[in-house]
Amino acid sequence: MKKRVLELLKTRNLPVAIEEICRFPPRVAVNPLFALIQEGDERLKWGAVKAMGAVVASLAEGDMEAARVILRRLMWNLNDESGGIGWGSPEAMGEILASHDRLAREYTHILISYLREDGNLLENEVLQSGVLWGIGRVAEVRPGLVKNSLPLLRPFLDSPNPTHRGLAVKILGLLRVGEACSALEGLTQDDTELLIFSGERLEKHTIGELAIGALRSLEQGEADD
Repeated sequence: MKKRVLELLKTRNLPVAIEEICRFPPRVAVNPLFALIQEGDERLKWGAVKAMGAVVASLAEGDMEAARVILRRLMWNLNDESGGIGWGSPEAMGEILASHDRLAREYTHILISYLREDGNLLENEVLQSGVLWGIGRVAEVRPGLVKNSLPLLRPFLDSPNPTHRGLAVKILGLLRVGEACSALEGLTQDDTELLIFSGERLEKHTIGELAIGALRSLEQGEADD
C-alpha cells in the first residue's frame, strides 16, 4: 500500500492523487501517510499532509473515535516519551482540523498548546514551523478557533528564523486583528524569501509581501468565528 500511495503522491496532480487515496479504506491508507509526512522530499511530505487531512476527515464521518485515535497518535509522536521527533505531525494535525469541524473544536487548543510555555511547548524550530503552519491552516477555515493564539504569535514576528516570521505574519493576516497593524507595518520592507505550502504547491514569498497582504486583510476587519 505504501508503494501505491507513494506513486500517487509523485504525480503532478495532487487533488486527483488525494481523491484516489481516499478511495482506499481509511485505516489502510493512514499508515503509509504517517511515514510519508516525515519525508525529506518536500513535495511528498506536503502531499501526504494534505492526504492525511482528507482521509481522516472522511474517517471521522463514519467513526469519530477512530479519527481521534489518529490525532492522538500524532500527538504521541510529539511527546518526548515516544522516542521520535514527530516530523510532519503538527502540519498533519492542522490539515485534519481544517478539514473537519468537530475534530477542530475538540483538538485545536492542543495544537495551539505546542507554542505555550505553560502548555506543551515544542522547542525544536522545525516543529515550531509546523505548528505555525498548522495554526495558519486552521485560521484559513475556522479563524475563531485560533484567535486566542495571538499573544503566542507576537514573539515570532521578531524571530531570526524567516519561516517563523513569515508564517506568523500570514496568520495575523488571516485573523485580521487590528491591534497587529503596527507590528506588520514594521515588516513590509523585509525582503527575506521563504517557501510556504499553499494547499497544492510550495510558493515563494517575501516576508514583506506577506506583511502587505496581511495589512490589506486588516482593512476588512476582524475575522468571524
